[in-house]
Amino acid sequence: MRPPCSLRHTPGGMIGAMSELHDPVLRWYADHARELPWRGPGASPWRVMVSEFMLQQTPVARVVPVFEAWLETWPTPADLAAAPSGEAVRAWGRLGYPRRALRLHAAATAITEQHGGEVPDAYADLIALPGVGDYTASAIASFAFGHRHAVLDTNVRRVFARAVSGTEFPGTAVTRPERELAESLVPDEEPATWAIAVMELGALVCTAAAPRCGSCPVQDRCAWWAAGRPAYDGPPRRGQAWAGTDRQVRGRLMAVLRDEPGTVSAGRLEQAWAEPVQRERALASLVADGLVVRVGDRFALPD
Repeated sequence: MRPPCSLRHTPGGMIGAMSELHDPVLRWYADHARELPWRGPGASPWRVMVSEFMLQQTPVARVVPVFEAWLETWPTPADLAAAPSGEAVRAWGRLGYPRRALRLHAAATAITEQHGGEVPDAYADLIALPGVGDYTASAIASFAFGHRHAVLDTNVRRVFARAVSGTEFPGTAVTRPERELAESLVPDEEPATWAIAVMELGALVCTAAAPRCGSCPVQDRCAWWAAGRPAYDGPPRRGQAWAGTDRQVRGRLMAVLRDEPGTVSAGRLEQAWAEPVQRERALASLVADGLVVRVGDRFALPD
């Protein structure tokens, strides 16, 4: 067994120099970074913002084609704000969680009305936008503007839980000690690159299932590896069911509404899901979420 990691988190605070993680992670990222359309010097703040909305709970491979089509149609927040919200939902396609499209449309409208059509760079202004929470505000401020923020997505939290705290997975919600740890790890130089590098490490190497520890640049500094990779002993980790759920029904109904212009009859929706009780429940929830509107006895995407 390897000696205890010098970066272990204890009640008395962090022991050892946190910068021991920085150089190996940044060197690894320089060699392994994926080329993605929302990264690099040519990526505008709007491109970063759109990517952050789309990437929530959605794999990169599914996002890229929708992202590129979206930016071709609406290259600025003002372009999106000028379009009907239903067109944003239609363009969202099958990314899932289509309320994100409505929230992005609402954020674009607020940016156009309150910030002259430019994505704001201040965290306080970003988090005040519709649909923008702490993670998204921190990510945009960091990735688009280079500001120093702790960016805590699932991948980043998992890397820190393993490398520093010695646990296989983080808890279900971000805790204050976890945030303080992440903030202490943000370097003064290249804070945005650090945030992206750790995120990429979690996505490609320190994965939830079958982590590739032999390819990890900080394996020799990892508390979880040093402890023998103990299994997660927290609350049960629940996967997201799909088949037969209301989420699946909502998806079927939304697919019909996206693919057919104008209004859609109730009979056409019955073809998408025959069981009436669950169909009506799912349809009512779509109406309540603002994703579908009733037009007499027919249905449509919002204007």
